Amino acid sequence: MTLVRLGYVAMSVELQNASPSQTMTFAQFEKIKDRDAAIRKLERIAISNLENCLRLLKHNAGNQIHFFRFSSRLIPLANHEELLDWDYISPLKDTLKKLAVYIKEHPARIDFHPDHFVVLNTPDKDILKNSLKTLAMHKALLKGMEIDPEHRCVLHVGGGYNDKEKALEQFIHNWAYISPFIQQMIMLENDDTTFTVRDTLYLCEKLGIPMVFDYHHHLAHHEEEEWAADWGRIVATWTQSPLPIKMHISSPRSEKDFRAHADTIDSQMFLWFLRQIKGTVPEIHCMIEAKQKDAALFQLAEDLQGRDGIMWIDQSSFMIE
Repeated sequence: MTLVRLGYVAMSVELQNASPSQTMTFAQFEKIKDRDAAIRKLERIAISNLENCLRLLKHNAGNQIHFFRFSSRLIPLANHEELLDWDYISPLKDTLKKLAVYIKEHPARIDFHPDHFVVLNTPDKDILKNSLKTLAMHKALLKGMEIDPEHRCVLHVGGGYNDKEKALEQFIHNWAYISPFIQQMIMLENDDTTFTVRDTLYLCEKLGIPMVFDYHHHLAHHEEEEWAADWGRIVATWTQSPLPIKMHISSPRSEKDFRAHADTIDSQMFLWFLRQIKGTVPEIHCMIEAKQKDAALFQLAEDLQGRDGIMWIDQSSFMIE
């Protein structure tokens, strides 16, 4: 038997006026003549985003959802080159503390998936430096919410740079220059165009990083690999983590647009996968990456009701045998 917990990404389609990704462009920032006033506006937007995160967590608790990915766009312009003197965390401390208190009272697994411009295998020192700044921002947010940062940020391996083997070795080279405090945050995910399950496993096993298996990505790009043959290796990368194994689930929008995410999850495809891995791990957390966010989770739960071998524990968690 395996306990399965479902989660969703960043925002709700059911909860109105609760975007955690309100933003301000640098062009808009520059139009405000008083720089201090412009910074205060950035801080108000960030506080509003965090307050909406609290609303989302309350929504999740009310629907017995214990797994959630925060938006990585909580603080607009946090690491912009023209705002490097801005201490963006201090004004957020009280709001982050409210989140910390709520998470302690209503435990949930919280993590991040930093944006695509966070690339750790880049040969460009400036890109690597900016990537590490962005990860440091995520660490500061986690610390402010009193969440242990270990294994809370999932990343893709990065760019192929026309030589995948060299790109993998560049990741290892760069890793040696990354602070252990940032290293411990990282999980790696196979992607849908360049780095397969085995490519990602190569790094995860060599560097001691947990691997997040993305089934949809594997179907889109696998170079004749069979994921089941490597499932034991994927599981083993989580041996030293305090968290249960995590995976991503999504469904193709169409055969023609296979890599794009559909609005909801194909329950037959997901159930087939679960039946292949049941019993191999005591618990697995499945992050739904679907356009309909929490509505896709609710729909998947409804679609799985009454299926053989599934015993529901609450609205988002079940045992499969």
